[in-house]
Amino acid sequence: MGKNDVPSGTVLAGSRRSFLKQSATLAAATAVGAAALSRASTAAEAISQRYPDPLIEVLDDSFMSYRVFNAGVERLATGLHWPEGPVWSGDGRYLLFSDVPNNRIMRWDEISDSLGVYRYNSNFSNGLARDRQGRLIVCEGSTTSTEGRRVTRTEYDGRITVLADQFEGKRFNSPNDVVVKRDGSIWFTDPPFQTGNNYEGHKITPELPDAVYRIDGQTLKVTRVIDNFAGPNGLCFSPDERTLYVVEGRAKPNRLIWAYAVNADGTLGERRKHIEALEYGALDGMRCDEDGNLWCGWGSNGAREAKPEMLDGVRVFNAQGKAIGHIHLPERCPNLCFGGTAGNRLFMTSSHSLYALYVNTRDATFNPT
Repeated sequence: MGKNDVPSGTVLAGSRRSFLKQSATLAAATAVGAAALSRASTAAEAISQRYPDPLIEVLDDSFMSYRVFNAGVERLATGLHWPEGPVWSGDGRYLLFSDVPNNRIMRWDEISDSLGVYRYNSNFSNGLARDRQGRLIVCEGSTTSTEGRRVTRTEYDGRITVLADQFEGKRFNSPNDVVVKRDGSIWFTDPPFQTGNNYEGHKITPELPDAVYRIDGQTLKVTRVIDNFAGPNGLCFSPDERTLYVVEGRAKPNRLIWAYAVNADGTLGERRKHIEALEYGALDGMRCDEDGNLWCGWGSNGAREAKPEMLDGVRVFNAQGKAIGHIHLPERCPNLCFGGTAGNRLFMTSSHSLYALYVNTRDATFNPT
C-alpha cells in the first residue's frame, strides 16, 4: 500500500464532513418526501367540484332534507385493503376502522387530517363499536396462532379483555359486525365470511352455524338469538331500540334486511322482511339515523349482469323500507358510521379508501363522546 493509498471503507476527514452533510441533506429530503407522500395519500379530496354534488342522488323528495346543499363527498384516505367496521371517538376526535386483510386497525385523526395505525396484529378485526363507558369493542374475525374468532374489549389502560370466544364449547366462525344497546348488551353477527380464505384471515372449518349472538351487559352471558340465517352481516337498532335490523348477506335470490321485535328480556320476537336488495344490489353494514332511516353499505352482488359503477356507494331507506337516496362512490362501500363533532358527518369505508360526507342527520344513538 502506498502512502497516498487509503484502505477500503475509510473516509477522510474532509470527505467525512462532506459525506455527513450530504447524508443529512438526503435524510431531510427523504423525510420531507415521505411526509408529503403521507399527506398526499390522506389529505381530503373532493370527488366532484360541483354543488349540489351529483354523486348524491335523490330518489325521493323526502331525502332533500338530509342533503346539505354545499357539502360533497370527500376521499379522506386511500391505499387500504377492504376497510371495515368504522366507529367514531368523539372524545379524541378520531375514527377507528379495520383494514381487514392487512390485519390492523387504522386511526384517522380529524384535527390533523392524518391516517395512522392504531393496532397491528388485530387478529384480522372487522366490526368495531364503543360500549357505554367508551371502551372499544372489537370483532376479531380470524385466528392468528392461538387467538382470534372472538369479541374483545380494550380497557382504559390498553389491556384486552375477552368477552366471548365460544358458544357451547365451540369456537365462533368469524365475528363480523357489532352494536351496543343502551342497556350495555353487545350484539354481534358470526358468519363464515373470513373462514374460507387466507386473505382476510386463515382457512378453517366452521364449528357453529351462521348466527347472531347477544352478550349480557352485566353478566357477560352469551346467548344465541338468531340461528336461521345465511350469512348474517350488518346490524343496528331502531331509535327506540324496539327493533333490531339484521342483514342476511347470503339470502337467495336477493340479499335481505330483516326487522325483529326486541323483547324486554333481550330475546327477539316476530320478524318481518324489511328491505330486499333488488337489481343485483348487495347489502353489508348499516346505521340507523335519528329519524329511523337506514343508511346501508351498497354494491354489486357479483352477478355478471350487475353494473357496479351504478350500485357502489350508500343506499338510504326510510323507516318504511323505501329507498329515498343514494350516495354514489367509485368503490363498493362495506360499512359506514356517523361521527364528527356534531355527529353529522357520514364516514364510509370502501374497497380501498375512506370517504366522508356532511349530512343533515345523526346516528340514532348520537353521543358527543
